[in-house]
Amino acid sequence: MTASRLAELCSGPITFMGAPYSHDLATSKAAILGIPFDCGVHPFRVGSRQGPASIREQSRLLRTYNPELADYNPMKRLGLVDCGDVRLTPSRILEAYERIESALSEIVSRGVVPITMGGDGSVSHPQMKVVGRRHPGLAVIHVDSHTDTTPPVPGNTHNAGTQFYYAAVEKMIDVEATFHIGIRGTTYLPGGFPRTRSLGYNIVTMNELLERGIPGVVQELHQKLRDRPVYLCWDMDAFDPSCAPGVAAPSWGGLSAREGIAFLRGLSGLNIVAADINTVSPPHDSNGMTAFLAAALMYEVQVLLCRRLGLDQPEQA
Repeated sequence: MTASRLAELCSGPITFMGAPYSHDLATSKAAILGIPFDCGVHPFRVGSRQGPASIREQSRLLRTYNPELADYNPMKRLGLVDCGDVRLTPSRILEAYERIESALSEIVSRGVVPITMGGDGSVSHPQMKVVGRRHPGLAVIHVDSHTDTTPPVPGNTHNAGTQFYYAAVEKMIDVEATFHIGIRGTTYLPGGFPRTRSLGYNIVTMNELLERGIPGVVQELHQKLRDRPVYLCWDMDAFDPSCAPGVAAPSWGGLSAREGIAFLRGLSGLNIVAADINTVSPPHDSNGMTAFLAAALMYEVQVLLCRRLGLDQPEQA
């Protein structure tokens, strides 16, 4: 049997929505990158290192066309490829950061938009560093139940809650143009909001989001960020555990699936230069529903990119 014949009969690795597995970015405008990492220090919910594999598996439930909102194949329009996973060893934090930086730099240096999937929230640290270097004045829309601005302490300098502290003090991003949205629930330390605001950040709590309404908050984002490069950082615990149970730090009273998708679609027109969907923890998921929802967000990001690039014309049957 020839190699070409064998290739006809056998499938390749599971990729996101069946996108080609490739490292050739010559014709790509966007690329998938898995970051299978967690710090390994959570007291009882370690498992986000398995997130990329689960998201890819559940992405097989998605179809490429949305007849109502996107009657075209965004994967083909973007030349989307799945670059696979960064080779990492969970819990080796600083070593992982270096490897994530190196891998992401290979993508963004070619002008390709990375759509990444973690991994716990710590993986946003090296990504913001890389994307911030590529796009000065980078703003971040951080959708999460936590601000992740915890200051480091001796013996615990980096974890899944310190990334936005470092992003501020190391000037990776423009903090005054960065919004933490959907914040709610309990924390281990007092003074979380004053500390976050003292770093320069904006906070929109979940209660405020619901009182103002998603359209009102989205309108403010468009007014303040319309000319800025935007990094979208979405922690899956922004959703309520009723629709996203498989996360490291669940908190009741979060977004419904419908509300989260509506919020994301409302960002159409912003200059999204990177998207980071993180904190899917398969060991704590129920029938893959959190991973499936994360995959749906990644599809919506593709649609946003097509609209921004003028690649959203409907296909002819």
